[in-house]
Amino acid sequence: MSTIKNHARQTIKKSNPLFSSFKSLIETAFYGNQVTPVDTLTQAYTLAAKCPKTIVTDLPVYQAEMLGLPKEAKVLVSNDGEIVGRTSAARRIIGEPGIDEKYYEDLLREALYHSSTRDFYRGDAIVGLSEDFMVEAHLLLPAGFEANFYSYFLNFQIMNDHFRKRYQDSDTYHENDIYLYADPYWQHPDFPNGLAIFDPRQNVGAILGLRYLGELKKGTLTLAWATAHRNGYIACHGGLKQYQLPDKKYTMAAFGLSGSGKSTITLAEHGHSSKVTVLHDDAFIIHDETGATTALEPAYFDKTQDYPMDSQNIQYIVTCQNVGVTLDENNLRVLVTEDIRNNNGRAVKSQFATPNRVNHIEERLDGVYWIMKDSSLPPIIRVDDPILAAVFGVTLATKRSTAENVPGGVDLTSLVIEPFANPFRCYPLIEDYQKFRNLFSQGKTACYILNTGYFNGKKVRPADTLGVIEQVVDESANFVSFGPLTGLSYLPIEAFTPRFNDENYLNQIRHSLQNRLNFIRTTNEKNDGYNALPDETITHLEQLIQCLPDE
Repeated sequence: MSTIKNHARQTIKKSNPLFSSFKSLIETAFYGNQVTPVDTLTQAYTLAAKCPKTIVTDLPVYQAEMLGLPKEAKVLVSNDGEIVGRTSAARRIIGEPGIDEKYYEDLLREALYHSSTRDFYRGDAIVGLSEDFMVEAHLLLPAGFEANFYSYFLNFQIMNDHFRKRYQDSDTYHENDIYLYADPYWQHPDFPNGLAIFDPRQNVGAILGLRYLGELKKGTLTLAWATAHRNGYIACHGGLKQYQLPDKKYTMAAFGLSGSGKSTITLAEHGHSSKVTVLHDDAFIIHDETGATTALEPAYFDKTQDYPMDSQNIQYIVTCQNVGVTLDENNLRVLVTEDIRNNNGRAVKSQFATPNRVNHIEERLDGVYWIMKDSSLPPIIRVDDPILAAVFGVTLATKRSTAENVPGGVDLTSLVIEPFANPFRCYPLIEDYQKFRNLFSQGKTACYILNTGYFNGKKVRPADTLGVIEQVVDESANFVSFGPLTGLSYLPIEAFTPRFNDENYLNQIRHSLQNRLNFIRTTNEKNDGYNALPDETITHLEQLIQCLPDE
């Protein structure tokens, strides 16, 4: 898919659905005299390497020339200040209930005026790596943040001759290109934590007062996912891979927030005898009708918490954010990873990190895995009812991680519910619910819940999680009924055995299910009705709770 070509050459009328005040405000800023276009990764690298805020390490970029970089390119490091994670509280979506469109128009107009004398760089990228789905994205970022500019065009596919031809040959839909304006220098007394405004109707966004690279990445994906959603796709914040078995293929997707284990599950090396191909570990889409999947980004924006300097993953790093630098025994500048400097150290890793990387898979999903950190659940649960499968997705329970900048006093150990692990949705929740319910109702895609937290006081290790998945893939997993709960079954594992004769454990399950039920009821009771869900989501959870013996 691609956006409509040469959209600006249409007759411009106030009623034109491809234009709005926000669209005109943001796009206009791209054409100022102080804006310098950057057309290649080599240009972006040179600018970033010369930026005073950048540290040029002595680590070479692996296969630099194949990435479009100079042969001698080195890994670059840039560090932010106090905030080293994504600030969800800064997001405002035009069109959602309670959002004063006129107020944010005025605010944005003033922000654009005050930044108009500062030098900016602009560049063009492709989001979506198959001719089935390609949308062009344009970024405008001020001088002083060249490292983020460079990392952005490593993370997404920078527009070049090869992709320009592919883009022109891709499917065309009546949609705008994505325009993302960012000004990390912006300050406003009413928004001490910054502001990220999105108008998904016209595919534009402004990220103000926020330095973290993840804001640019997730801001772009917010608009790309919304575009895909409007045009017959399911937007997915998760990882997807395919096992190439001797007699079949098995395609699976794992959905979870940053820090839940989705990258580990998707990118992990396997002792499994089959070949594994990876689509992506963070962002992809599923076609509603065909079930085909498409990756949105070529690179990986990974946490460096689990990467010591002797890790094989280090060689695939191209840029780092919020990590330390030291001198090794040869007086060379190398990285200090493992979150020693601060939480949520990050790296943009190239596509070479996964040797069997693909950008598009035709086969339908065999399994969807909701990643939870819910101590009432064993390492893996199978959900057989399509409605319950979607309900557990819409009430995905997990814990916040250091990838997020959350207000002081928030308990990072408490369970939170994040529907489908996607806090970047900018359309009514029921639309995602219906799409996933339809996916499970077709009978091809099974649903599982993975608990990557604790169970019976014991940590579920990555090896445990990968092991149960491989039993499913091998068809050697023997699921048994999950106690009295109809429609749920689990895989018995020594040391992770549910204690159904323990009243405290049954109460723990009841409490977990009741939290989900309360979440849906509270959402439905909100006056705006924007995220209201159908009654079946409530009745199915109520029936599940009624399966448990009385307290």
